[in-house]
Amino acid sequence: MSKIKKNRSGGGGGSRPLPGGMGLPGMGGGGNMNNLMGQMRKLQEEMEKTQEALADEEVTATSGGGVVTVVATGAQEIRSITIKPEAVSAEDVELLQDMVLAAVNDALQKSKALSEERMGSLTGGLGLPPGLGL
Repeated sequence: MSKIKKNRSGGGGGSRPLPGGMGLPGMGGGGNMNNLMGQMRKLQEEMEKTQEALADEEVTATSGGGVVTVVATGAQEIRSITIKPEAVSAEDVELLQDMVLAAVNDALQKSKALSEERMGSLTGGLGLPPGLGL
């Protein structure tokens, strides 16, 4: 009868620590996993609260010298578009379309910047690449 030798050299689920007596790289000892998970849960809760708050915040953009005004939320939803009557001309519909498009794009860009600013303050210490949403 032959003996079966267990392989303990890699992630076999055993309780043996990694070489050097450390847990996972960058996490200190192996006992910090619960601490890390708690921090991640807290971060997730804070991010959810921030996303809810962003839905209530507004940014405003205008074009054509204030002839077209667009209001968007921090959640990048268009809340309103206002067009002054003097901008409505049957002869120049294309100009009005261009002004609306410019104002909408500007409002969305401002909304995205607001969101990145708010969320970046939460994830700044994690070293995540820009734009990575959790």
